[in-house]
Amino acid sequence: MFVACNSGFVQYRGGVMNPSPNAQSESRADRGTWPAVSVIMPVLNEERHLADAVGRIMEQRYPGELELVLAVGPCRDRTQQIAKRLAAENPRVIVVPNPTGRTPQGLNIAIKASQYSILVRVDGHSLLPSDYVYAAVETMEETGADNVGGLMAAEGVTPFEKAVARAMTSRLGVGNAPFHTGGEAGEAETVYLGTFRRSALERVGGYDETFVRAQDWEMNHRIRQSGGRIWFTPRMRVTYRPRPNLRALAKQYFHTGRWRRVVGREHQGTLNLRYLAPPVAVIAILAGTVAGAFGFWPGWIVPGGYAAAIVVGSVATGRGLPMSAWLRLPLVYATMHLSWGIGFLTSPPHLGMPRPT
Repeated sequence: MFVACNSGFVQYRGGVMNPSPNAQSESRADRGTWPAVSVIMPVLNEERHLADAVGRIMEQRYPGELELVLAVGPCRDRTQQIAKRLAAENPRVIVVPNPTGRTPQGLNIAIKASQYSILVRVDGHSLLPSDYVYAAVETMEETGADNVGGLMAAEGVTPFEKAVARAMTSRLGVGNAPFHTGGEAGEAETVYLGTFRRSALERVGGYDETFVRAQDWEMNHRIRQSGGRIWFTPRMRVTYRPRPNLRALAKQYFHTGRWRRVVGREHQGTLNLRYLAPPVAVIAILAGTVAGAFGFWPGWIVPGGYAAAIVVGSVATGRGLPMSAWLRLPLVYATMHLSWGIGFLTSPPHLGMPRPT
């Protein structure tokens, strides 16, 4: 069941709606032929990107009705004030509190506060193209899928972010997942963000709130286990802003690795080579380094070989990057791989277990 922390439940609505140019050109009869859509967005400390993310949603060229529900956590910046201002300016924007600040709780709260049968999940730092919702609904109708999603198109601004973006869209960085690297449309294990049928989410009981990370993969697994279909289409392309520095990137991948192991424990048989490669690399590099330090010189082959492979891979995948970004690319690859692997290896058995109430 959807769980919502409803103490002090408040909705902020108001202002004058500014419909998109496409919506202005459509008659009410035309809008009635398209299903109404609820966009749900968990938000925490997104002062930098929230206004742009919301603006992209409000500018969608979609001929049906559309609302946006922001589930805002206890922020340390001006996110709450920005969210309230955006809601005051547009009656299609609804703000509800997410007391825990955690993503799965925020998603369930937003789902409960929404009203339509199709739910488009968006993050506070994701920038949607103007035809995103249109493509999502059309793909859903054509395929009969319970969830459709597309490309996580990482794009950076600073040299470091550009290096991360290149790593996050290459097989060397993230393996062969279509939502990272692209590919043909078709059924998939999981997709980035996702556009869901409400009936599918109700069928599986909503987001599992014990999964602080990896909740998308876990949700999509349960939908597939229940007989539903997950569909990837490159038509749905979302601009993603990478982490701005090495510390934030390492933290992101460390926790992703930890929670991916929780998914593997919860759902046996879901771990494949793509997920096991980083922890295996960490163990091999550590073993080789220790062996080399104790005088067994062949041990240095493993860490040395890994470093050489990363440099060669950076040369191959870094074409077109400015030199300032290319120089950071080997360190970015190593940080992503090793942080993910260490997180996976150190994931405690109690992680993901229900918390005592």
